[in-house]
Amino acid sequence: MMRLFEGTEFDRPPRCDACEELLADCQCPPPGEPEVPAEQQILKLAVEKRKKGKVVTVIRGLAQGNSHAALLTALKSACGAGGTIRSGPTIEIQGDHEVRIRRLLETRGFPIGKR
Repeated sequence: MMRLFEGTEFDRPPRCDACEELLADCQCPPPGEPEVPAEQQILKLAVEKRKKGKVVTVIRGLAQGNSHAALLTALKSACGAGGTIRSGPTIEIQGDHEVRIRRLLETRGFPIGKR
């Protein structure tokens, strides 16, 4: 099926409705596939230093098939910072927010493991 404006300078590739990534890069589960409950995902938190001294809080250990867009939105709102979902899937929140993120994840039922 051909998209409107395909092959022109106005072409916009299709994006996922849940995570807003390009469909080719989307990590969301196919519709109808059950999600892994929060209690079965052991998350690891780390604060890492990036280029130019930027600090990010990284959350690893999320289930591959789940949609994490709602969790990312809640974390960004709670921290008042930007963030993104990376492949793996991994969530990165700008700044050192380890204590606040740990508290929020534990209230949502996620067990936090050792680094």
